[in-house]
Amino acid sequence: MRVGCPREIKNNEYRVGLTPGSVREYVAHGHDVLVESGAGAGIGADDNAYHAAGAAVARTAEEIYARCDMIVKVKEPQPDEWAQLREGQILYAYLHLAPDPEQTRGLLASGVTAVAYETVTDDRGGLPLLAPMSEVAGRLAIQAGATALQKPNGGRGVLLGGVPGVLPAKVAIIGGGVVGLNAAKMAVGLGADVTILDRSIPRLRELDDIFNGRVNTRYSTVEALEEECFSADVTIGAVLIPGAAAPKLVSRQMLAGMKKGSVLVDVAIDQGGCFETSHPTTHANPTYEVDGIIHYCVANMPGAVPVTSAHALNNATLHYGLLLADKGLKALVDDLHLRNGLNVHKGRITNRAVAEALGYEMAEPKTVLAA
Repeated sequence: MRVGCPREIKNNEYRVGLTPGSVREYVAHGHDVLVESGAGAGIGADDNAYHAAGAAVARTAEEIYARCDMIVKVKEPQPDEWAQLREGQILYAYLHLAPDPEQTRGLLASGVTAVAYETVTDDRGGLPLLAPMSEVAGRLAIQAGATALQKPNGGRGVLLGGVPGVLPAKVAIIGGGVVGLNAAKMAVGLGADVTILDRSIPRLRELDDIFNGRVNTRYSTVEALEEECFSADVTIGAVLIPGAAAPKLVSRQMLAGMKKGSVLVDVAIDQGGCFETSHPTTHANPTYEVDGIIHYCVANMPGAVPVTSAHALNNATLHYGLLLADKGLKALVDDLHLRNGLNVHKGRITNRAVAEALGYEMAEPKTVLAA
C-alpha cells in the first residue's frame, strides 16, 4: 500500500502523523511511504531523516492526497484537505466529528473511509490512541492554568503552590479519567490543593488509592460542582463520552459565583467543550474572558509540545496503522477494536455516538464494509 503523511496545517500544530521511526516500520512491512516536505520540522526531523528511513518526499500535500491509498495525520482534515479525499482512500487521524457537522459533511461527500483515533478501543474498555494525548493534555492543562492565573495574563495573581504562610491555589478537576489523573499529578506536584469530581465511585476509590489522600475526591452532583467551582482558582474540564459531544457541566450562570480572575481550562473542547461559555482557541491566542473568568480552550493542546506528543502518539497508532496498511478494509472486518474507530465509510456514518450527536442514521460498520 502507498501510505501518505501530509504536513499538518491547523493553527500552531507541530506534530506529525508519522515519525521517521514509524516510516521505517511501514517500509519494513513492504509499503511505500510518501511524506510531504517539511512535515517533520516541528519535531526536528528534516526531509533527510525521512529519506534515510525509506520514505519518498513530496513537494506538496496535493501530491500526497492524489497518489496515496492511506493518509496518516494527527488532526482532523481542514476544508481544503477533505476536498482532496476520495472513495477508496483510508484516512487515519483524530476526527472529533460529534461537534463538527461541517467536517462530517465534507468527509461524507468525499466517500473516504475515515478511522478516528479517538474511538479505537482495547480489551480493557480503554481508548488506547486517545490515551497518550490525554496524558499530555492533562499535564499541560495545569501549566496552562497556572500561567493564565498570573495577573499579567488576566488571572487572579495566585501562585499555584503558594509559599510558606500563604495558602496554595485550589484546583478543581471535573472528570477522573486519563486527563483528570494526569492533571492531578501535575497540580499535586506543584503543591496545589486539588479536588477531583467524578460520577464513578469505583474510580474515585482508585484515585484515592493512587494519591494516598493527597487529593480530595468528591462524587459529582450539581451542588458539588457549584461548591468546588466557586471555591477554585483553576477548574479543569476533563470529561469524555467516547465519540460524543461533551456534556455542558458548567453553565454561564455559574460564572457569577466564581472568583474573578479564576481560570477555566476546557480539555474537552475537541468534543465541543464541557463549559457553556467555551469556544475553541489556538496557541496563538489561547485565552479569552467571560464575566471576569479566564477561559483557556485550545483545541490542540499537545501540539505545543510536539516532540513529546508526536512520539507518544506514534507509539500508540503504529500497531493499528500497520494493520490497515497490511490488510486494508479487511483489518476493520477482522478487528473489533479497530472497527470501533470507523466513523465514516462511503458516505455513511458508522459510529453511533457521532450519528446521534449530528442527527444521522447510523450504518452498522460490518454491513457497510461487506457491501
